[in-house]
Amino acid sequence: MSGTAILLFFGTSAIVMNFGDSSPIKPLISDQNARHLLTGMLFAGTASLVAISPFGKLSGGHLNPSLTLSFWLLKMMHHRDLIGYVIFQFVGGVLGSVLAMIAWGREFWSVSGGLTLPGPGFSVLQAFAAETVMTFILMALILCMLSRHNTLRLTPLIVWILITFEVLLGASISGTSLNPARSFGPAVVVHEWQALWIYFIAPTLGALLAVAAYRGKIFGNLELKTAKLFHTDSYECIFLNCKGPHRIRVRAS
Repeated sequence: MSGTAILLFFGTSAIVMNFGDSSPIKPLISDQNARHLLTGMLFAGTASLVAISPFGKLSGGHLNPSLTLSFWLLKMMHHRDLIGYVIFQFVGGVLGSVLAMIAWGREFWSVSGGLTLPGPGFSVLQAFAAETVMTFILMALILCMLSRHNTLRLTPLIVWILITFEVLLGASISGTSLNPARSFGPAVVVHEWQALWIYFIAPTLGALLAVAAYRGKIFGNLELKTAKLFHTDSYECIFLNCKGPHRIRVRAS
């Protein structure tokens, strides 16, 4: 819960700083795409920092229900953990949005609380397709990174780079959510539900397609080592079937 709340608070703060009515960045960077890039760096950077923080090292750094569902389908999580993680990810999304509203006040409302919606000139179908494809790429990358001992610890860095560019390319199309909890928080606070179904279904579909491709060995003959986005030996692996590079205490199923 705390990780997703941190993501929403600082991510929404990045949107306010770059696109709010009183943004200090606008006079310095007039190009909207450049500000999308900066927003993506800050938003994705927050998620990566959470993953390598003590919270992330212990919990696995899961901030996204679609990601958590994928690991459960790959038998890396117990079903009880799946339910708890998903519930608190959504609660954290709402909490983070509420804290951003309190902190930024009018500026929060000037960017609609960081709400994700199809961009001007883009249809619902285009936004849906963008979210599906971007989440597929994200989940596929994570699965591949976590399937090799020599890339395990690089996962937060590579995910940061990928999401930054997905925000740059996709923000004008769909808002680049990739995460149902990320979209749910602002929707609850702003009371705007019109397009929320896109951000529940499309990221989940994209993640599930990545799982199917992984199981079908489209990415090669890989074996997941852990469901943690960043592992160190000093923190126990609380998930199922952990096979880390050194000694990981494996949770019994």
